[in-house]
Amino acid sequence: MRNLLPHLALLGANLIYGINYTIAKDVMTDGYVPPSAFILMRVSGALLLFWVVYFLTGREKIERKDFLRLFFCGVFGVAANQLLFFNGLDHTTPINASIIMTTNPILVLIASAVLLRERIRWVRIAGIIIGMGGAISLMIANLQGGQNGFGLGASTFSGDLMVFCNAASYGVYLVVATPLMQKYKPLTVITWVFTFGIFLVLPFGLREVPQIQWEMPAYIVWEIVFVIVATTFFAYLLNILALKALSPSVVSSYIYLQPVLATVFAIWLANYKVGWMQVICTLLIFVGVFLVSRPKAARAKN
Repeated sequence: MRNLLPHLALLGANLIYGINYTIAKDVMTDGYVPPSAFILMRVSGALLLFWVVYFLTGREKIERKDFLRLFFCGVFGVAANQLLFFNGLDHTTPINASIIMTTNPILVLIASAVLLRERIRWVRIAGIIIGMGGAISLMIANLQGGQNGFGLGASTFSGDLMVFCNAASYGVYLVVATPLMQKYKPLTVITWVFTFGIFLVLPFGLREVPQIQWEMPAYIVWEIVFVIVATTFFAYLLNILALKALSPSVVSSYIYLQPVLATVFAIWLANYKVGWMQVICTLLIFVGVFLVSRPKAARAKN
């Protein structure tokens, strides 16, 4: 049972992420909350919850030299990451966004090679090329289907590009945050990352606050609460629980469930269409990520 709990936690976190694509898109599509204002609500609400738990579970002292790294984590892990994602999601489809996000392990590998000087083997290089090819094909494809289609023709290119940049930003964050995660408790790191992130989000979010339609139906209010409490707060805590027992590679592999969960939920709730190009691009991305994520022991047997 002890070995099963971390996997259940990861399944729960990625189920939340998969549902979030359609929930967040729903709030922004109806025009009740613009993307950057939504991020301000999300970050500030989750930050309050993080600080409450942080105080209740015991605070850690942060060395002065680590605050600069925490600041950069706030830039890439909260501000750029979430602003790009929600603004991108506002201009693309939930399924497109979930598929593009599976390139994150590939982008993490690239960031590790550039920032940490890690060696990339030829198998991983092939995976990068295949996976990136799938993501780029998804962004430039011109399929029929209007707003629910997949590709440049449906004006999703700018949104797809922002989601891709969001995945790259989060990849840089994971690399920059690695030394901090080894030195401090994950809750400590996340709390301070969100603390710096809120100041970076404020200028963008406050600009859109006057555009919020405060008279909104109850279901929109509950969707906003879901994004703040479930997607941001609980999903982070579930990932923290899993990281205590499982390796980062196992944790990151669960991201592959997100396109499946997001697609099923989007089709069921919002009647999004699935095209053959989406299937091909998804397969290319999965093949690429599989090659990038293969452990050294598995490669040695070949």
